[in-house]
Amino acid sequence: MAKLGEVKEHGTRLFGQSQPLHALRLFDSIIASSPLEYDARLKVADCLVALGEPKLAIDVYRAVGWYALKSGHPLLAIVVARVLETLSAEKDDLLAALVVRYGSESEFVGKMAARLNLPSPDTDVSPPDLRTAPSGTFIPEAAARAATCTDDFDEYPESIHAIPLLSQLSEDAFRRVVGTLLVKRLPHQAHVIRSGEPGHSFFFVAGGKVRVYAHDALSRERELATLGEGSVFGEMALLSAQPRSASVQVVGEADLLEVTRESLASLADELEPVAQALHQFTRQRLLNNLMATNRLFKPFDRSQQRDLLRRFTSHDVAPGTDIIHQGDEGLGLFVVLSGEMEVFREEEGKTTPLATLRSGDVFGEMALVRGDVTTATVRAAKMSTVLFLGTEYVARLVSIAPDIKKYLQALAEDREMATELMSADDDHAVDEIVFI
Repeated sequence: MAKLGEVKEHGTRLFGQSQPLHALRLFDSIIASSPLEYDARLKVADCLVALGEPKLAIDVYRAVGWYALKSGHPLLAIVVARVLETLSAEKDDLLAALVVRYGSESEFVGKMAARLNLPSPDTDVSPPDLRTAPSGTFIPEAAARAATCTDDFDEYPESIHAIPLLSQLSEDAFRRVVGTLLVKRLPHQAHVIRSGEPGHSFFFVAGGKVRVYAHDALSRERELATLGEGSVFGEMALLSAQPRSASVQVVGEADLLEVTRESLASLADELEPVAQALHQFTRQRLLNNLMATNRLFKPFDRSQQRDLLRRFTSHDVAPGTDIIHQGDEGLGLFVVLSGEMEVFREEEGKTTPLATLRSGDVFGEMALVRGDVTTATVRAAKMSTVLFLGTEYVARLVSIAPDIKKYLQALAEDREMATELMSADDDHAVDEIVFI
């Protein structure tokens, strides 16, 4: 006996080495032991195409698409529909069902949502001996097994998860956006995007995984996240028209759906609601990341964090706008939600750059802690969004949460020390430190 994960990995490797028959035999053995392993079924269809059996492959693809649709994996169903299109096979019924089941008016999408996940990689599988030849009827038998193995299965979830972004759209907009999606089926270590490239599109992860990473000032690689099915990435660069801030690379294999700027523009009359949905999704994701990572929110539970966020006012700031001006009284506490700020100080006609602020950075605390005027100017370098909490509410917050007071005091002390270091040696830049 072998483990499912090992057999799948071996089959994937053989398929990549142009040995589709051997790969088919391994994926078929997975299906024999775990009929709900829809990823192996998809790979069986891929093998059939490579073996010159498109008609058999079409039956398997359609079966996988319908299973994915009903089991809570709609993005995979879209991938299947696109593959069927390349084979000149019927796919409209699959896409029509997708819109009905996952659209904004669906009765299936709900809060008590669930999905049927893949069997455990530790599941026992009996792989074939690849040193012996398969029977002459093996290929059609394997195809039939993959196409029919869930025909009698009926334990699908009653409530399913919405599709990020898409389920917020009207059914017509949903249908038209789905029609513009591009499928990318990528192998291990393939780069989807690279840091510094212009952002012309964003992506959904339909299956598999990708890793997000960046390099620091010393060119050291820093892992930022691993994204799986249902994740969205790349939308920030698209919205801001700025270069990519990180690289994304495939881990294992991945099926992605790409939305390009050109495809969005082709929607014309639907562009505004799509853009609004994208902006709303991006904003909510930034807020969730902020609550999860920023020490300002750490002392509170999830409900209290949301309540605290409601106390902040949100402000979109155009490039060149001063949020804080050196010498003014402190107005309150600011948090960068998106965009980029430059911090500088002016003395005797000389302007000294101090730092760059990005998403999640807090500023304005020194004037509050000291009870003094601000010591630097903060100016938007790009189109940005900042959250603001006025002085009175900050005082109330500090009074009920001592940890917040300690955090702000420590932050102010660190920055005051950095100010002294900067004054001692103006030739050395202090990275990621804000002087307010």
